[in-house]
Amino acid sequence: QVRRGTIHALIGPNGAGKSTVFNLLTKFLTPTRGQILYKGKDITRTKPAEIALMGLVRSFQISAVFPHLTVLENVRVALQRPLGTSFHFWKSESTLHSLHQRALELIEDVNLSPWAHHLAAELPYGRKRALEIATTLALDPEVMLLDEPLAGMGHEDIEGTAALIKRVAASRTVLMVEHNLSVVAHLSDTITVLRRGEILA
Repeated sequence: QVRRGTIHALIGPNGAGKSTVFNLLTKFLTPTRGQILYKGKDITRTKPAEIALMGLVRSFQISAVFPHLTVLENVRVALQRPLGTSFHFWKSESTLHSLHQRALELIEDVNLSPWAHHLAAELPYGRKRALEIATTLALDPEVMLLDEPLAGMGHEDIEGTAALIKRVAASRTVLMVEHNLSVVAHLSDTITVLRRGEILA
């Protein structure tokens, strides 16, 4: 059970079932038994697109951004998804302007303003993860599912990204899979330990 407004970490060795939990929540895997409840509603058979629209959004373990778009363009594409299309020429001038302003706000929220007009491919690894978080925030999630957000980072990037996670969690629920136990201990309100698909603690 994940409490609203908290950071809840899933930890355990490789093969424990952490990513499987995320795949079940986002419907990339179909449960064979049991129920998944979200805000009291049974979502066990709900489709992946509907899950995202309900506010459960996953930030993938491998940084999923468009490398040949700028930071600003990446965030704008993410903002346009809930509107039904990512093609800017279908949008009115006023809609484009509001998307542009909101994209700049999200970029500032994740401390990427100096990089706004850089290609995503040019970003250092830690900045790419910040961009990925910005594109996840663009979908206005109630629950953010962060799959190893600190994977592959150096010490300096870890500190910055951990602080960013803490900041964005202030107004939403975060469920996080992470192997860096010191960061998990520092950030998390609740920690669940998995082993071979079972909860140990």
